[in-house]
Formats: sequence, C-alpha cells, structure tokens
Amino acid sequence: MNDQTKEKRKEEAPQSTERAQTAATGGSWKRLLSRKWAFPAIYMVAAALILTFMWVYQQYGTRGTSGSSVTSELNKTSKTVTDATTKNGGALPAATTAETMRWPVKDAAEVQTMLTHYDSSATAEAKEAAMVEYGDTFIPHAGIDLARKDNQTFDVLAALSGKVTHIEKHPLNGNVVEITHDNGLVTVYQSLDEVKVTQGATVKQGDVIAKAGRNELEKEDGVHVHFEVRQGQDGPAVNPEQFLAAK
Repeated sequence: MNDQTKEKRKEEAPQSTERAQTAATGGSWKRLLSRKWAFPAIYMVAAALILTFMWVYQQYGTRGTSGSSVTSELNKTSKTVTDATTKNGGALPAATTAETMRWPVKDAAEVQTMLTHYDSSATAEAKEAAMVEYGDTFIPHAGIDLARKDNQTFDVLAALSGKVTHIEKHPLNGNVVEITHDNGLVTVYQSLDEVKVTQGATVKQGDVIAKAGRNELEKEDGVHVHFEVRQGQDGPAVNPEQFLAAK
C-alpha cells in the first residue's frame, strides 16, 4: 500500500464515522417518534415552554411599563376582597337593596295624623298647628302623632330594620323606643304601651315593637303613637312624611 492510499483512508475515516453517527442518531429519532406517546409529549413540552415565555414577558411588561402603580392597585383590590370575605365569614357580601321607610302601622289608611311635624319654613298657620301646649308652654312638635278614629289601640311597627338602641319610660312622653338604622337615621316611637322589644335587639322592618298608648305631654291625642325621624343618635328631628309614601 503506497503512501497516497494510506493518506486517503485517513481522510475518509472521520467522514465514515460521522455518517455512522448520523445514521445512528436518525434511527434513534425514528424509533422515538414511532412511539404512540411521542407526539403528545412533545406537544405538552412545547406548550409549557410557550406559556412560560408569555408569563415572563407579561411580568417584565408589567414592571417595565406600569411600574408600582399596577402592583399597588392589585394589592388594594386584593385587600378589599380579603377584608370583605373575612368580615362575612369567608363569603363575599351579597348585593343588598336599601329599604324604603314604611308607616309605623299595619295600615296607614286606618290612622289619621293628629299632630304634624313643626316646620320652621311653613306658614304661620301651619306652624301654630304643629305646636304642643303643655301648661303655659308651647313646644314645637318634633314628629307626627297617629291615632285611630275610634281611639282604640293598634300595633306599632318598625318603620325600618335596625337595632333597638334605647328604651325608656319618660314621665311626659310615656314609653319610648329608639331604633338605629344602617343608613344613619334613628326612628323614635313614643306614647307606647306593651313594649315587645328589648334594648340591643335587632328588629326587621314591619316587626311589632309595641302597642299604641297614651302619654302626659300629648294627652289630648288620646291613644296614639308619636313617631319621629332623627339624623343620627343626637341629631335634629326631620319631617317623617318626607320618607313615607302618601296614604
């Protein structure tokens, strides 16, 4: 064997080895792809890589373009939902509808207004009719007095749902019940008999809280209920009829 032949074989040897390796690798891929699970596995890996890339891109974009403001708003939203869930025993609060104040009697048509609310902007005649005379003193009337024409007693109902925050037996106003409501209003019921609620109790709109009775201050009204609406526990009295539907 001459030197040229030996040199040629040395050059061909690496190429033969490379072809053999390529053939072996191709055969391995063919055998791998011939398996039933090959394509689903490849698809899942590719999908995972794509999702990972998208997540990294979104995270980078959020930090780069929106800055701390986006993170801050997300944290605020999360805290609001968490706080609401915690307060409601693990459940989000249901949507609620505000109650409309009802008359503090079962049937408003069965009672008449004996004394109206004193309105400082009303006519002189209307203001005079809304004064309570006690001895030698005239007192502006803070609510409305409701009574039946036959002077019989009747059930007094809660005008709104709320919590009984005060009960008192007053020497002039008779038995008094005050109910505080979620909207900030306080309803006051005076001249009561047979009070059926206790202080601290929660009542629903329309619950019977007492019977109509008598009091010393408005004794000329006979059996009646004195009904007030106040803006807060110690707030001013406002005309109840602005909250009530027409009879």
